[in-house]
Amino acid sequence: MSRLARSLVAALVITFAAAPLLAAELGEVSFANSGAAAAQPAFLRGLALLHDFEYEDAADSFQQAQKLDPGFAMACWGEAMTHTHPVWMQQDLEAARAALGKLAPTPAERAAKAPTERERDYLHTVEVLYGEGSKEQRDLDYAAAMAALHEKYPQDVDAAAFYALALLGTAHHGRDFATYMRAAAVLEDVFPAHPRHPGVLHYLIHCYDDSVHAPLGLRAARLYGAVAPDAGHALHMTSHIFVALGQWDDVITANERAMQVVDAQRHAKGEPPARCGHYASWLHYAFLQAGRTADARRVMDGCHEEALGELRAAAKDASYDGVDSYAEMRLRHFVDSGTLADGALKLPESGMAATRLSLAYADALAAAGKGGSPAKAREAAERLHAAASVVAAAAGSAGSGAATLGATADVMDRQIAALVSIREGKRDEGLVALAIAADKEDALPLSFGPPEVDKPSRELLGEELLAAGRAAEAKEALQTALARTPGRTAVLRALLQAQKALGDDAEAARTEAALARNLSHEGAAGAPR
Repeated sequence: MSRLARSLVAALVITFAAAPLLAAELGEVSFANSGAAAAQPAFLRGLALLHDFEYEDAADSFQQAQKLDPGFAMACWGEAMTHTHPVWMQQDLEAARAALGKLAPTPAERAAKAPTERERDYLHTVEVLYGEGSKEQRDLDYAAAMAALHEKYPQDVDAAAFYALALLGTAHHGRDFATYMRAAAVLEDVFPAHPRHPGVLHYLIHCYDDSVHAPLGLRAARLYGAVAPDAGHALHMTSHIFVALGQWDDVITANERAMQVVDAQRHAKGEPPARCGHYASWLHYAFLQAGRTADARRVMDGCHEEALGELRAAAKDASYDGVDSYAEMRLRHFVDSGTLADGALKLPESGMAATRLSLAYADALAAAGKGGSPAKAREAAERLHAAASVVAAAAGSAGSGAATLGATADVMDRQIAALVSIREGKRDEGLVALAIAADKEDALPLSFGPPEVDKPSRELLGEELLAAGRAAEAKEALQTALARTPGRTAVLRALLQAQKALGDDAEAARTEAALARNLSHEGAAGAPR
């Protein structure tokens, strides 16, 4: 049997039996190609991991396939693909080009190594992605190349999935519904024939993970965790929909399962459990929304220990991801529980602008709270303004992610300045300033997950209007806040007060029931355990 014939035998489904802690249930994929038969399991595992955004493990699998078949063009394509993360707007251009260079030095020579027209077409798309020009232009050109590939091979589910993902990668200035719905339409077309494909399910969730479209993503979210239970990111991704729907028990379960998978993988490598990071942060947030403040505190304290360890072991090229994660948890913990943890972290002398912003914002919110000293509130506001100015300056010379952070920092700065005015007795002036901050926040692109501004401005405005005895205006502000962040416990509590103050008994009963669902684990009184 020829090499090409061997490669095009039946499509393989990726459900391996490996070491017990690393059983590879990552989703069902198949991909006809000209690689050696011995390299197919590693290649398909890499493909599934690539769709699951398990990028490092995917690169390892593609490299294993290359070792088994040094001329395997699509294995080099796959490794190169792991160096672009479209939804996160990240790309390692140098590493991607190096991966392609292992196949051959030039695009023409690499194309000559691909025995089939379809493989050459796939290689062409990645050559566009890592070609000349700015990242933004290459992303747009890559999406066009993927559109052509999808049109040429309409039955190829991977072409459809990667085309949809490429479209999401063109939203350089934040989520825009037109682009996201175009991507969703591509995926919905192939979903009926491929309901267990990891890319189809995963990217559908990304298309729908906002408060407007989340109901459309619930089907994919319910399926994805069962389809890819050994991919931590897949388990976590389901919670993107659950957060947008305010389904806190589901958020907790998804992220606990994701952390169990990650910790099992770390244990197999002789590494300690992960106590910070994206999954821990979302778990902490969900515990707060469910009123489980003791559980939230446990997660935060564990991350604090890891963050302190990072700082003690600091090296010149050290990663401070845990420190940033702890600062974020500390901020959310104060916003949603009213308790401000000790923020004494000896940060490096330079850098870490986002971490400094989180720490300063939490301190400023605490200082500007009701009953606080106006003088201390102003001091904290000045420290926050300095931190926000650093972030804003960096945003002016960086990409869209930094620009969004800069706009977020501006909203935080405006919020605290408004609160200082209110605490100094200039309530009307402060409320007008808060409304402006809320308008600016509403103009930001909708984002997935916990609020981009941890104390949403419309929520804060509603609370301050309520304190001023302006219940009708407070109710309007809070209803708007709830539409943007469904199920947030703080909004429900304040809205309930406004509805009761206005005598809206029927509406109050519905809000009270929603609040009770959030706090169902805490007993009738809803007291934190």
